[in-house]
Amino acid sequence: MASKIQVWSRFFTAFVALACFVRPGAPVELSGWSGDGGATWYGPPNGGGSDGGACGYQNAVDQPPFSSMVAAGGLSIFENGKGCGSCYQVKCTEHASCSGSPVTVVLTDECPDGACQQEAVHFDMSGTAFGAMAKPGQADNLRNAGRLRVRYSRVPCNWNGMDVAFKVDAGSNPYYLAVLIEYESGDGDLRSVELMPSGGGGWAPMQQSWGAVWRYNSGAALQAPVSIRLTSGSGRTLVADRVIPAGWNPGGTYRSVVNFN
Repeated sequence: MASKIQVWSRFFTAFVALACFVRPGAPVELSGWSGDGGATWYGPPNGGGSDGGACGYQNAVDQPPFSSMVAAGGLSIFENGKGCGSCYQVKCTEHASCSGSPVTVVLTDECPDGACQQEAVHFDMSGTAFGAMAKPGQADNLRNAGRLRVRYSRVPCNWNGMDVAFKVDAGSNPYYLAVLIEYESGDGDLRSVELMPSGGGGWAPMQQSWGAVWRYNSGAALQAPVSIRLTSGSGRTLVADRVIPAGWNPGGTYRSVVNFN
């Protein structure tokens, strides 16, 4: 039978290993309910807005876990792409077809035109998400309203057990690596991204390319596998260890085994 010292030693070793992958920071700052929001909708009445949009998620917006419950954010919440992946609850009460119950949407696109700047915060929602705010059987009536005043709240993202995924951009090569980062739980958005090639050398900062795509230009060929460290909007840090494998392919998607849970 193992001694108490041996059991404690194994527990401490496991704890330290886990701490290397997740460093807690401040919790996601929930905004509380605000009433200065507006909502419109775009794309097919029962669709996901447009494929991909300004965040780069492509046709993932129509698939689980997004499942078309998405929105394009006005400038104040899109934040030049830093808002990509953040989650909000939105509800309407002023139209007769409004249920008054909130729906959860994730920001996957930008709404930059003048109509989206008439309120402090604006959600140009997919037809699916906009209709989900309606009473049963009244989704089309609500969509016919075209524009609504809404209340909204920033909430943590919960991807139901999915881990963070990295889709390598088709233009990547051994000297240039760009990845689309998806399904970050908690904050949903990212403050910074870093990578470390095989063999160490320390963490090197990646630059936000556009939307949820981050890039790294290397002076020498990157040695795979490559680890990626994410820092969320509230400062929590997560390491996807060796997530980009040796022999990676442009256009390939590589799933980690970690998330901000």
